[in-house]
Amino acid sequence: MIDFTTVDVQELLPHRRPMVLIDEIISYDQDHLISQIHVTENSPYFDESIMGVPNYVGIEYMAQTIAAFGGVEAKKQHCPIQIGFLLGTRKLTFAIPHFLLAKSYQTKVKRLYQEDSGLAVFDCKIFYQDQVVASANVNVFQPSDAETYLKTSIAGE
Repeated sequence: MIDFTTVDVQELLPHRRPMVLIDEIISYDQDHLISQIHVTENSPYFDESIMGVPNYVGIEYMAQTIAAFGGVEAKKQHCPIQIGFLLGTRKLTFAIPHFLLAKSYQTKVKRLYQEDSGLAVFDCKIFYQDQVVASANVNVFQPSDAETYLKTSIAGE
């Protein structure tokens, strides 16, 4: 069994640097994954005027943590990493205006629902220490064949 907490997170995502926003996987089980980010001056979207990353980037922290969850599931089945789509959010709340420089945050995702079609809903929370600083229910879609899905969607089929 692979210890996913020791795997480079980029191996679990369809993203490539510099667009990989999460830094590491803390834990994983059948319906949960926890990632961690460390805000530095080199973090994507770092804004010197606020000495941090704007809170709205939190939705991408959630989405990439969900993508890492999918990546872990793909790796366990010896399948390639697939792209997915963030369809929308419900109950999105932020308790902070930005993610502060030199602080670490954990994003916890819990799969609430998943269909065979690839539609899924995740409960997502971002924590600073034990305090929830952002939360949302995130709706995602991962088609079984993303390339064909994109081609037929663009063609209007």
